[in-house]
Amino acid sequence: MNTFSESILTALRLITSFDPLLLSIVGRSLAVSVTACALACALGMVAGAWLGVARFRGQSIVHTLLNTSLALPSVVVGLIVYLLLSHSGPLGFLGWLFSFKAMVLAQTILVLPFVTALVRQSVGDAESGHGEQLRSLGAGAFARSLLLLWDERFALITIVIAAFGRAVSEVGAVMVVGGNIDGYTRVMTTAIALETSKGDLPMAMALGIVLLAVVLLLNVLGAQVRRWRERRDAGLRGIATLAPEAP
Repeated sequence: MNTFSESILTALRLITSFDPLLLSIVGRSLAVSVTACALACALGMVAGAWLGVARFRGQSIVHTLLNTSLALPSVVVGLIVYLLLSHSGPLGFLGWLFSFKAMVLAQTILVLPFVTALVRQSVGDAESGHGEQLRSLGAGAFARSLLLLWDERFALITIVIAAFGRAVSEVGAVMVVGGNIDGYTRVMTTAIALETSKGDLPMAMALGIVLLAVVLLLNVLGAQVRRWRERRDAGLRGIATLAPEAP
């Protein structure tokens, strides 16, 4: 039996036996990503909805900068957060460096532009279709943004799922600001890199399988949400077809 087969079999045994170290790393990783994703979505949906309906001078520049930030490397985000939280940095008094909070902050900054840009695009498209009608009813920018957010709720669910996938699979930022400390700041992606370098391939493979399973589950949920939306749209079209014409 070769090393690859042995690693997979041992990894499956670690997963099925609920290895305590494996569960600890997975639980910490999910906690960091869920917290960061929740913060980024709360801020990004508000900002994205406003950018989707607002009209102001320099709007194209803001949109260009926002879209550019989507390609911001995670290690650069980690470096920026590291400089902010270091002892000589402006936020050094918080004492967050190499902690759970530092990793949450780094992932929040990484995911926030992603959520904001996608929500802006979704709400902006909805504004093009329904904005004139809402303005004729006297709805201001804030009211329109809330109404369009609700109207695009299925798209928002997909955005949240994609944002969590981006957070849970990144490695650069949490490695820089977390330090990959055993039992404290070690998450799935950083543990995979460390265990592979140490030669502990079964543990790295087990973590990789769990991470792939999480990503696969997210994609299944996203596909299911899209099916729900298609069924709803088809039902609405059917109702509109059967409705009597207005006199």
